[in-house]
Amino acid sequence: MDFELGEEQRAIQHLAADFAAKEMAPHAAKWDAENIFPRDVVKKAAGLGFGGLYAQGEHGGSELSRLDAVLIFEQLSKACPSTAAFISIHNMATWMVDSYGDDGQRARFIPDLCSMQSIASYCLTEPSSGSDAAALRTTAVLDGGDYVLNGTKAFISGGGSNDLYVSMVRTGGEGPDGVSCIAVPKDAKGLSFGAQEKKLGWHSQPTAMVIFEDCKVPAGNLIGGEGNGFKIAMAGLDGGRLNIAACSLGSAQGCLDMAIDYLGERKQFGRRLADFQALQFRIADMATELEAARLLLYKAALKVEAKTPDATRFAAMAKRKVTDVGFDVVNQALQLHGGYGYLADYPFERHLRDLRVHQILEGTNEIMQMVVARDLLKARLG
Repeated sequence: MDFELGEEQRAIQHLAADFAAKEMAPHAAKWDAENIFPRDVVKKAAGLGFGGLYAQGEHGGSELSRLDAVLIFEQLSKACPSTAAFISIHNMATWMVDSYGDDGQRARFIPDLCSMQSIASYCLTEPSSGSDAAALRTTAVLDGGDYVLNGTKAFISGGGSNDLYVSMVRTGGEGPDGVSCIAVPKDAKGLSFGAQEKKLGWHSQPTAMVIFEDCKVPAGNLIGGEGNGFKIAMAGLDGGRLNIAACSLGSAQGCLDMAIDYLGERKQFGRRLADFQALQFRIADMATELEAARLLLYKAALKVEAKTPDATRFAAMAKRKVTDVGFDVVNQALQLHGGYGYLADYPFERHLRDLRVHQILEGTNEIMQMVVARDLLKARLG
């Protein structure tokens, strides 16, 4: 058991930190304030291999581990959690196509996905099926050489802007066994998008409904065969939960670091804030909670990489713990800055708004509790 990162992992960490500091941090406030999607910066990230982090190398993937990906998103989110999370979602969809697609599909889709010449969305949630994902209603009916899709997907990151929509649709009966996965190109006839959603945070990434109205997609775009879509979607979420947790972790660590610096600079009652024991105790607790969350996340990443029987449980545990702790630490960092923390001149309110949704997406934290409890009971009681 080794708790130290290897030389290659530290190099990956440094690469991501340098990119975040130079390409993201100087612009993140503007992206947030003006709802700018920084597609050019996202494509620059792909130039470093961040577009296909754990895709196979045959078609341009970086073939990194789940822990490597966590290290990258932890660093990117210190600058902009919203943009880091967007890149994470693209990687989740890319991995699904790379892992479950056939050779022809990988050759068609993966090179452009890895370079982010083509950017992918993950389409599972619907207006009437959020946490109950297996109850999705979007249908896909085979008609000759095409599937004809009808239905609507909700809260889709990249909706209207992205190029490929990896969508879970119903090709069979009720329940998870009737769900399949289809890659829908942006130019598919019958595909349209709702208005851009107005959100509390995540302003640097577009979000909209994805609407299928007799949308024709070639049958060759079916990923993994009929009836396997729900399994593919859940496998993708194991990695997605790790990455969204990493985005919370990095954001919170960055805010804690800034708070510690502020305590050393700010004076009240003739003393530095850093000299008040109550504030010392607060930052000690913040750091301790973050470190505990980090260790759980790294362990979960190793389990997902190794495909251990309890990998899904640990991914859910990490997602729940890290996103809760991350939000709390950012909130406390804001509090330590007093009125200044509430101003948009400082990054804390932006990080707070961005991190709030991490407790909702990739499965709400309440659903994470259900996943953990169900697996524990099954393992113990059968």
